[in-house]
Amino acid sequence: MKQLHHPDRNDIQLASVLYALSDPVRLYVVSEIRKHGAQACNCFKVPIAKSTLTHHSRTLREAGVVYTQVQGTQRILSLRTEDLDERFPGLLDSILMAYEMSEPGEGFGEQEQVTEEQG
Repeated sequence: MKQLHHPDRNDIQLASVLYALSDPVRLYVVSEIRKHGAQACNCFKVPIAKSTLTHHSRTLREAGVVYTQVQGTQRILSLRTEDLDERFPGLLDSILMAYEMSEPGEGFGEQEQVTEEQG
């Protein structure tokens, strides 16, 4: 089985973390992990293809935002909160607080679906 790359704490770059968190789907995934703890990739309710979710998971992992653990055929994602807080104190909390105060589903389609159903 192929080894998954996880950057060392000291190799996590601010620009990579900010890029990883700039996408609404990735931000949603990180928020869900923070709320509910480590989760398998298939637990996230997002309106995208499985291959696209795999791409987003890889982007988060390679940026140092999540740790991916392989368990059989599943990949379990957990936040690297301690590493991120050590490198960039308060960054993850600030971004997630702002995200969680915004509209649910903002940016990847859920909001539009609700509006269409109401109309």
